[in-house]
Parts: sequence; C-alpha cells; structure tokens
Amino acid sequence: MSKTILVFAAHPDDEVLGCGGTIARYAHEEADVHIVFFTDGINARSKNKEVIAECAARKEGAKAAARILGAQLVIFGDFPDNRMDSVDFLDIVQFIERQVNFYTPEMILTHHANDLNVDHRLVHQAVVTACRPQPDHCVHTLLFFEVPSSTEWQTPASASVFAPNWFVDITKYMSIRVRALEAYVEEMRTWPHSRSFHAVEHLARWRGATVGFEAAEAFMLGRNLVTER
Repeated sequence: MSKTILVFAAHPDDEVLGCGGTIARYAHEEADVHIVFFTDGINARSKNKEVIAECAARKEGAKAAARILGAQLVIFGDFPDNRMDSVDFLDIVQFIERQVNFYTPEMILTHHANDLNVDHRLVHQAVVTACRPQPDHCVHTLLFFEVPSSTEWQTPASASVFAPNWFVDITKYMSIRVRALEAYVEEMRTWPHSRSFHAVEHLARWRGATVGFEAAEAFMLGRNLVTER
C-alpha cells in the first residue's frame, strides 16, 4: 500500500516554496500526495472583478503546479486571505480533521509555528491540534517547512526561529520545483527579494550544503511515531 501524505498550505504558492521538491520526490516514489489550501491568497486585496478573475487564475495555477509536482489532488478551503484570525479557531481545526479523517495520511507537511504571516501560524496550530496523538491516530509524522518571505522575516526577539532538523535531498527534483514555481510567476519578485527564483534556489543549495547534498528542503520535526508492524 502506498503512503498517503497531506500538505496543508495557507495560500497557493506556499506548497512549492516550502516543500515543492519534497512533494515531487514523494510523488515519484509513488506516495499519494494531496495538497490542501485554506485561502486563495488574493482576496485580502479587494473584491472587484479583476481580483475575482485573479483568484480564479491563482487556483488554476495551483492545479498546474500540483500536476507538475505529481500531486494527485488539490483541495481548496474558503477561509479569508490574511484574515484567518477573524475565523473561529475550531472551524479551522474541524476543516483539517475532515481532510485527515477522509484521506488518513501517515505524514503531514505544514507551516512553521512562528512565521510572520498570521495565516501560516494559524494553520500550523490548527494542524497540531487536529493531529493530537490519540491512540490509533493515522498521522505518524508531522513536518514543518519554511516559506521564503515569511519564515525568515520573523525576528528572533518575537518568536523562536526556524531551526531545521529534517532534510530531504531534492537534487534530482530542482528543475521540477522551478517549473512548478513558474505557475505562480505573478507572485514572484526580483532578486534580491527572498521570494525570487534566485533566492529560492540559493536557499535549497544552502540547505543541501549544510548536510552534504547538492540541494535540499529543510523541515522541523514536530513528531515521528515508530509503530509495530
């Protein structure tokens, strides 16, 4: 039986920035990878017709990126972009629980706890809450990724920093990751912005170099349960 993995990302593009190479690698290794988004990443800007069209285009970009990475399903929530703190926390948790109960993943990838972006932080906390280690719970591994232009923008004086202790070699999947990121080209910035193509590649090369790989994506391990077979 293939492994099932859920990626919980606050906004379309977070999944590629944070773990696109890892998604591609697991998909290549025949895992069933599904991506769950909470917001469209745009509707905070306004509600005019141009933005509505942009929201639709962003969702199509997310679907295109998922196809490039090899993910099987893309699920869209309907939470308010950059205003998830205006929603009852229980509603977020229950949305996650429905996905977990339906897909029964062994592994979940999601945001770091202390990103600058409020939606990222709430998704992290809601995932941890929904995946409490109760007896016979399906989720055995929780991994938290970094998102350029959010994780590193948080200050050490404000919260604990991202200190990775789990690395995935994505050397063979760098070109796939770049192609997937091109589906979000309108969200990318010019160098030396940290959400530029150059910066994203440099980060992967540096994360790899710190552990002896050509390129890697880095995570903080939240939990890993080793069970009897």
